[in-house]
Amino acid sequence: MARPKSEDKRQAILASAIAIFAAQGLGAPTAKIARRAGVSEGTLFNYFSNKDELLNALYLLLKAELSEVMLPGYPDSQDLRSKALHIWRRYIGWGVDHPDKRKCMALLTLSDRVGEKTRERAMEGFAEINLVIHHSVAGGSFCGRSPDFAGAIMAALAETTMDFIQRERDNAEFYTSMGFDAFWRAIAG
Repeated sequence: MARPKSEDKRQAILASAIAIFAAQGLGAPTAKIARRAGVSEGTLFNYFSNKDELLNALYLLLKAELSEVMLPGYPDSQDLRSKALHIWRRYIGWGVDHPDKRKCMALLTLSDRVGEKTRERAMEGFAEINLVIHHSVAGGSFCGRSPDFAGAIMAALAETTMDFIQRERDNAEFYTSMGFDAFWRAIAG
């Protein structure tokens, strides 16, 4: 009879994967992830049948966490700019506070090992955020263009903003505000 799986071990494996992947890339061996998590590699594969399953689970975990960070206090009744600013500030704060998660998310986002169904499932938590981007571009210079392109611009400007904040923490508010202003002018201007 198989032992019941421990949620603590599963979480330790995922936390270890974040640190290892952030430091060494997605090609890092599962043996290192298991060792850091304090489990055998066989135990890791009891929780995730293969590395792709681990990568997909990690993608879902990080996207869910990010969604949970971005939505509390969301200004439902305010204008689009206020909504977008709220999303921006929460995203920047998460990325600055969790550099390994941010790096891991960037790697997973670019990876072809994260399946389309996983990506679709992860985006369910971002429906409101996607709606804000869609409405923001509808009347601006991106009118009639892909909201995905606007989202990519947001991600690129956010990455640049977070990089500068990491280097100059004393100027965090300046970079956060300037990054948002550049994003807003690009999509709504």
